[in-house]
This record gives sequence, structure tokens and C-alpha cells, in this order.
Amino acid sequence: MARRTPLYEAHRRLGARIVDFAGWEMPLTYAGAVDEHRAVRSRCGVFDVSHMGEVELHGPQAMALVQELTVNDAARLGDGDAQYTLLCNPQGGVIDDLIVSRVGAQRWLLVVNASNTPEVLAWIRQHAGGVPVVDRSDDTALLALQGPDSEIALRTLTALPLQEMRPFTQRTGRVGGVETLVSRTGYTGEDGFELMCAASEVEALWDAVLGAVKLRGGMPCGLAARDTLRLEAGLPLHGSEMDATTTPLEAGLAWVVKLTKPSFIGRAPLVQQAADGLTRKLVGLRLDDAGVPRHGFAVWAGDRRIGEVTSGTKSPTLDAFIAMAYVATDVARPGTAVAVDIRGRHAPAHIVERPFYRRAAREGSHAGA
Repeated sequence: MARRTPLYEAHRRLGARIVDFAGWEMPLTYAGAVDEHRAVRSRCGVFDVSHMGEVELHGPQAMALVQELTVNDAARLGDGDAQYTLLCNPQGGVIDDLIVSRVGAQRWLLVVNASNTPEVLAWIRQHAGGVPVVDRSDDTALLALQGPDSEIALRTLTALPLQEMRPFTQRTGRVGGVETLVSRTGYTGEDGFELMCAASEVEALWDAVLGAVKLRGGMPCGLAARDTLRLEAGLPLHGSEMDATTTPLEAGLAWVVKLTKPSFIGRAPLVQQAADGLTRKLVGLRLDDAGVPRHGFAVWAGDRRIGEVTSGTKSPTLDAFIAMAYVATDVARPGTAVAVDIRGRHAPAHIVERPFYRRAAREGSHAGA
């Protein structure tokens, strides 16, 4: 049976179209995916992402465990800092991508993908030794407030000094009367915040945040808009751009892989791959005419099949058909003419830099994740 977040009934009252996603009944759209997408790009929107998993590590050896499990360097984090990172298997393949936060010197929080939570939890416990591992997924809830007006909207609900928060930092305080962990993170390519609270209090938080969002001309947003937003921002998705057979280097995530760390699971094959050079890499595609490039569609250069699409959509912001794809490195240069096999039709396209969309800097705004 599919699971439900604590906000399931709230979504139903708002008229959301509910779909099964990774074993969860989640809102796909409310007013419509394109309108929700554009609200986040121009104003703000709020997402229920309570299906995500939350795992805490406690004790004096917690940081050492984080360092062994993840590819980034958690030693750089102070209390209240977070970073994007990945868990890899011994072959260097991606188990999951996640946000790691140092809540305190002996308390670390890992926010992982909903579809991977059981696997990630088992993997952590397998390597934990004596480090206490606490699964908080069922008793916590998570909202994502995203968009250029997200800080303005959130200011009306909290006394926290939001303007002082840099990207990938967090503060704890009351938001709309609810004790909340506020992180300046997100998955849309816009400025924004992720708000974590007790599951028993999330409906009050949702109502408060949604009210503030609507005052800014924003709206509740579902999974469909979340996917098109992250694709425009060139952000890889586990299960599409990343899995156990792909490495972070192939996915264009070398910037989070700290090969100077003396030890982490998967380090040796990643060091070798970096030395040998990649045979394939993740690139952006922009089609020259209409056609939606779906996951698994073949990419061709002349009469040579060079790779396949991982994600594709029609970009509401660019009014163009875009995709991400793995292709052979010798034809991965931006500007290269290729074709995508869309049900037997070779649709002309060309390779472009990622991200497809980059937000303009706004006075007083902060970068998001």
C-alpha cells in the first residue's frame, strides 16, 4: 500500500492530482504544472517533500562515519552548515545523493531521497560500527519554499535573521508558531528554503507558509513542476541521471568529490577514473524543433549511436525542448550537432552547456542550491 505524508488530506482539499511516486501518494499538480513552474521562477511556491528520508548520526564518531560514507569533505562544516554530497558503492557507483548537515559536533543529519531511504538506512547501519543511527523519517516532515520571493514571504512568519543565512546554512526557530529547522537549500535552481518540523505540526506550518506564499502571488506546487524546475537547472536526479552504474564524475559532479580525502567508500575507482579519463559524460541537449526527448531515447551523431537520454521536457521558461543525456566524451562538446530518436524520427538537436537556465542575480538575494 502506498504511503501518505501528513499533508495528504490538505492536498486533497486543495484539489491536487495525486499520483504514486516511489511508493508514496503525492501531489503531481494543483493548478497545473506550467503555472506552478512559472510561479517558482517569478515569485515563489511551496512543495510538500515530507516523503524524503531523514537519518541522524550521533556521538563522537559520527563525523568519521560521515567522512567514510560520503564523497564530500564534511570536516569543512561548522555547526549549522550543510553540504551536497553522495554515497557511493565500492565500485564508485552512486547509491544516493543527499544533503548532510552538521547540527552539532556530535549530531549529524542526512536528508536522502524517498525511493532510496530503506537502502540508504541499511547501508549506513552496515558501516556504522558503534555509531548510533536514528531513522527520523516517520516523525519529521519537510516543506520546500522556493523562488525569488521566498525570503520575503518567510520573513512574515519568523524572527530568524534570514538575510544573514548563506546558501547551505541552517537555523532553528519558530516559523508560523512551529519550531522549525530552516535550511537555505532547495532543488529548483532558485533561492529558497527547506523547512523541517515535527510531523504532528506540519499542517500548521503548511497553512502558514502557503498563506504567505499566496500573498506574494505564489501557489502550492507538485512533483511535475519540481521535475521541470530541476531539469532546467541541470540538476541530476537519482534514478534518472544517477544510479549504481554511474559515477559522480560521469554525472558532472566532480566538484563534490574530494579525492584528496584519504579514505571514503568508492574512492579508489574514482581516483582511477579521474586518471584514465571519462568515456562518457552527462550533457545538456536542446532540440532544434518540437519533440519531447524521453528517458531511454537513443542519441545519435550521424550513423553512430553515442548515448541515451536520461530526462527530458519542454522547458516552460525557455519555451524549448531540452534533455540531459549520457554521450561519448569525444562528441560531448557544446555545439555538437546530434539527433534524438523520438519513436523512429531522428529529431535534430545540439549539445549545450548545463544548466539550461540560470537565474539573474537580484539585489538582496542569496544563491540557492
